[in-house]
Amino acid sequence: MFYITKEFTFDAAHNLVKYHGKCEKLHGHTYRLRVTVVGEPNDEGMVIDFLELKEVVKENVLKHLDHAYINEIIEQPTAEYIAKWIYDRLKKLINNERRKLHEVVLWETPTSFVRYLEEK
Repeated sequence: MFYITKEFTFDAAHNLVKYHGKCEKLHGHTYRLRVTVVGEPNDEGMVIDFLELKEVVKENVLKHLDHAYINEIIEQPTAEYIAKWIYDRLKKLINNERRKLHEVVLWETPTSFVRYLEEK
């Protein structure tokens, strides 16, 4: 199996309405996103073209989250729920008979991140 990964960054604001602490107040992050696809190469020798992966993420994730107030998209926008939201949007666009979305990794800060993948 081959694992193909592309990284992205985006800036967004949120507040955690069900949390009691300083993160319940409006604040922002520069998020780092890593998307990994697993599978076997096609006739061209690629699991997924990096350009295709870039466009899928740009149109279906970054277009909605970059410079956005994430609470308008996700009710309780923790890193966990943002990562799952991204995964759920991408899997239907990426998965086919020879490849599937493996995982989404989302950094909220340079030292804090969440990994989301679906178990078989």
